[in-house]
This record gives sequence, structure tokens and C-alpha cells, in this order.
Amino acid sequence: MGHASSAIEIRSVQTPQDQELFLDVPTRVYKGDRNWVPPFRSSIAKQLAPDNAFRQYGRLQQFIAVDSQTQEAVGRIVAAVNDRLIEREGRPIGLMGYFECINDFDTAEALLKAACDWLREQGMTIVRGPIDLFTHNRCLFLVHGFDTPPTIMMPYNPPYYPEFVEKDGWHKAKDAYAYDFPIASVLPEEFEKAYRIATKAGITFRPIRTKGAAFEEDAISVYNLTTQMFANNYSTTPRPQEEFLEEARSMQTLIDPDVFPVAEHDGKMIGYWFGLPDYNIALKHVNGKLDLWGTLKFLWYRRNIDQGRVLLFCCLPEYRRQRVPLALIYLGLQGGLKKGKPYKRAELGHVYEDNMPSRKLIEATGGKIYKTYRIYEKSLG
Repeated sequence: MGHASSAIEIRSVQTPQDQELFLDVPTRVYKGDRNWVPPFRSSIAKQLAPDNAFRQYGRLQQFIAVDSQTQEAVGRIVAAVNDRLIEREGRPIGLMGYFECINDFDTAEALLKAACDWLREQGMTIVRGPIDLFTHNRCLFLVHGFDTPPTIMMPYNPPYYPEFVEKDGWHKAKDAYAYDFPIASVLPEEFEKAYRIATKAGITFRPIRTKGAAFEEDAISVYNLTTQMFANNYSTTPRPQEEFLEEARSMQTLIDPDVFPVAEHDGKMIGYWFGLPDYNIALKHVNGKLDLWGTLKFLWYRRNIDQGRVLLFCCLPEYRRQRVPLALIYLGLQGGLKKGKPYKRAELGHVYEDNMPSRKLIEATGGKIYKTYRIYEKSLG
């Protein structure tokens, strides 16, 4: 089961050396796991940096579990307080995230206790997680579907993580699903019909623009629409526009416009379907660092990508009668079927279990649940 807990010390991250140990933990935990895709060390460090926007309305404490004999880190966790979330939900909810741990319950229990104790000191009465500060960072534990690797920007963890938190007294707060979708399948004709109905109603469709000022313009429209449509999503807090645009620019050259159709009415964006090639297939070989060698490996393995992920899909409710959601699905999938496209399948997700409108649409197009994820809560009383 790993290390005897008597030799494990839990301590808060104080020094640059501690931070390096914190960032090292996943490499230790997932050694030999063929499904694991290493995260970028630099992006995790940036999320936790003192100058991150989160610090303007939140606070956090990082902890590591260190083997006192070898001085190696064997686990980590972050406890966080997001004042915007507390304001939104009207109760003192703390967050647990960035959890990684060797297969040893005593070590996991000690890490979870350190996080909960810190949150109690901050006046929190409930803890929710895993959420890495925000739900638009990594969140959720995988609880079912460990047999395949995660797609781009989806969480992955060993099967014992959910077992450990449940043993520690956490309970399910909400589940989310990822859907498997074979691209080659023929869509029911109502989808093409929906596209014709929407077009007749004056809705225009086009691929997202990926160059220059036009890209910036589209990125701002996507931001505004996303903020409006997902404002009431579970455990969500508003995201600063500049932070969103910075991430959009980092993905600019990765976007495939054929699988990112947008819908407009009178020149205003009213919906989109955000598909993306599954770059995890290439990133698996990069080992969390895009230095020169990492970049060369990424470019080489990029040719093996044969699937995509639909990250987000939305449409203003007042345009549902014009069949815009169905039309966007039709265009996104048609784009993936174009000659020369590599996509054999797509993943749609994650979709929360109680989001029935989206689930019904996805299931009507042939999507099947193939992975289940979970957010947990625990009372700090």
C-alpha cells in the first residue's frame, strides 16, 4: 500500500524547493500509468502564483506530504477560499483541489485533514472538491471509465481517489458525464432540416475565425456568450475577460475552424459548438514541458490524432425555436467528416447529470455515456 504513514510529514508549501516538490507529485503517482497525460508544470505553477487574478478575491494554502526518509513528496493538496463563490451561494464553502497522492490511505487522510483544518480556520463550514480554484480549471474526480485516456483538458486520476475521499467522510455533491460519439454515424435527417429552418429564419453560420483582429473579435463574442450562458452553472464564478482571452490566444493555432461553427443573427453571435482535436494524443509524449524537444515531439505525434472533444456548446434560449442547437450539431459533425479530416470519434463533455436539455440533445444524436465524474462535499462542522 505504499509508505508507512509514520514516516510521512504534512507541511505547507513555503519555499521554491517545496513548490518543486509539489509539482513533482503527479510524476510519482502516475509512473507506469499508460493513460495518464502529464499536465504542463508551468501552467499549474502559474495558477498558484501570488500574482494570479484569483488572489484578488480568494486565498489558498498548498500542502505536501513528504517522506521523511527520502525527502520525496508523495502527495499534495490545495485548500482555497473563493469569496465570489461564497457570495454567489450565500454560505461559507471552501474548496479542495490539486489533490494527488500515492496509494496509501493514511497519507491521503492526513492531506485532507490539513486542508479541512485550514478551511475551518478561515471560517468555512463546508468543503467541496476537487476543484482547482475554479471549475474552468481542472475539477471532478473520474469515478467510472478508467480504461481509456482522458481527452484534452479532461481530468484523470487513479481509481482509489474516490474511494479515499468517501472513506474520509465525503459524499457525492454532483456527477457529470462524458459521452462517446462515433463520428461516422449518420445523423437523423431532422438535424439537416434544422439547419435549413435556421437559415431560412435569417440565422447565419460560419466557422470561427482564427487570424488577427477577426480572431480577437470572435474570442470576445465567445467570452460574452459563454459568460451569459454559463453564469448559473454549478459552482461557477465569473472569469475575467483578459484571462479568458489569454487562454484563447494560447489555443489560437490549435483550433480547427471546421469543428468550431458559430451562429449569428443580425451580426451578433448567438451560439457556437466548440470542437477541438484531441491533442492529448500528442501531449502524452511531451512529459509536461514544451521545450524544444517537447515541441518537436508534439509536432511529430500530432499526426496520430484521430479523435476530437467538444468542450462547449451553447445557444441563446430564444433561438431554440429556430432549431439553432440542432443546426450547430449538424455543422460541427459535418465539419468533422470533411475529406482529409482524421476524426473517427468525439467525446462530448463534461455534462452535469441534471443538465437534461443538453443530455437529451446529445443522446438524440447517438452519444453514449462512457465516463462518469464526481464532485464531493464534506461538512466541516
